[in-house]
Amino acid sequence: MNKKQLRTVLRRARRALSPPRRRHAAEGLRRVALAHNLLLSCRRIGFYSPTHEEINLMPLLNHALWLGKACFLPIVPQRFQRRLGFSQLTSLPRWYLNRYGIHEHWTPRPVRAWQLDLLFVPLVGFDEACHRLGMGGGFYDASLAYLRRRKVWRKPLLVGVGYECQKADEIPSDPWDMHLDAVITERRIYWAKKKGQTCVTG
Repeated sequence: MNKKQLRTVLRRARRALSPPRRRHAAEGLRRVALAHNLLLSCRRIGFYSPTHEEINLMPLLNHALWLGKACFLPIVPQRFQRRLGFSQLTSLPRWYLNRYGIHEHWTPRPVRAWQLDLLFVPLVGFDEACHRLGMGGGFYDASLAYLRRRKVWRKPLLVGVGYECQKADEIPSDPWDMHLDAVITERRIYWAKKKGQTCVTG
């Protein structure tokens, strides 16, 4: 199947999940992340505000805040631009809906992806090699394009997030597609390279 066909099939599988299954998966995701110490060495962590279809990251985000981590959410750029900024979560009521109907957290000084230690990335589908199928907007691909030029120092650690039902046998990959370091689901973590890779801080 091509990317368009895969998006249709995998989104249909995701939409078919019942509300109890979604709640159970969100808690399962948190448990898997903590069991693998995914947050342990990371100081600045990028999350995202999930749509109603996507797995809920809020239990994991709340735990990260409880641990004292600096947590960030993406800000969609103005039209005809592609690079995401990231806003640090504060207790101030700065929420608004962007043009896609997704909650964003306003900040006058967004940070860039390379300033984060760990970035959780939404996806429509993935395979065991951690190839990612996104929605097709290109925001994350453009924001992380600099990583294709980096050979040694690479930040942040990129972890795709999805339900186990979003796993495909193979995801077609184009040269401009971002390469994930891992994918986490409610059941396990898939590592693209060696198991147990951690954040690079500093």
